[in-house]
Amino acid sequence: MRRLQKSLLCMLLLLSGFAAPQADQYAAERAAMIREIESDVRETSRYIDKRELDPRVMQVLALLPRHLFVAEDQRRYAYENRPLGIGHGQTISQPYIVALMSDLLRPDSGHRILELGTGSGYQAAVLAHLSAEVFTIEIVEPLGKEAAERFSKLGYANVETRIGDGYYGWEEHAPFDSIIVTAAASHVPPPLIAQLKPGGRMVIPVGGGFQVQKLMLIEKTEDGGIETRQILPVRFVPLTGSH
Repeated sequence: MRRLQKSLLCMLLLLSGFAAPQADQYAAERAAMIREIESDVRETSRYIDKRELDPRVMQVLALLPRHLFVAEDQRRYAYENRPLGIGHGQTISQPYIVALMSDLLRPDSGHRILELGTGSGYQAAVLAHLSAEVFTIEIVEPLGKEAAERFSKLGYANVETRIGDGYYGWEEHAPFDSIIVTAAASHVPPPLIAQLKPGGRMVIPVGGGFQVQKLMLIEKTEDGGIETRQILPVRFVPLTGSH
């Protein structure tokens, strides 16, 4: 935990472009965001079957500069506990949802994670601090290019990006310890099930686009069986592509 905190603090100071006294100007806003997430966790405990999330996940969100993952005209809203538009009809997810989905994956320092829907890159950045490698796919080319540039600028050497249809996963890097889908699918894509390791976890919103969907936890057993659990109602933009 101390090593994680130190690395995040160093990143915040070095990458925000401010001198040390100014660098953490968003600290109070991030702290307020964390309190709101904690409150949401308690309020939804009957759905998620817990009253607090993995402290490592919360530590990352408490220190990661979310304002660097939104447009400059949105930065004053960066730490509000709600989704924000990032252009092209896409959003950066609500911090509570980012925290919950990250927690459900149970990321480990040795894990390889696949993300569908890079967006601005915030979710991938969170997971990059909690795992060994993150492979993230974005179908909207301008967003994918912007995210790749952002990862490079911020020094995320363990995040690899690709522009394409995430429905089919990323077979050359499979199998994955975890898969996270940040757009709503009408069903769980079979290629993703195939690319999930035995013992692995997938978190995916399932349902119609622009409607209330179900956040689902998919677990692959060691013998290749599939177990599913409905977590809570959510609302995501739809998963798009040729499928």
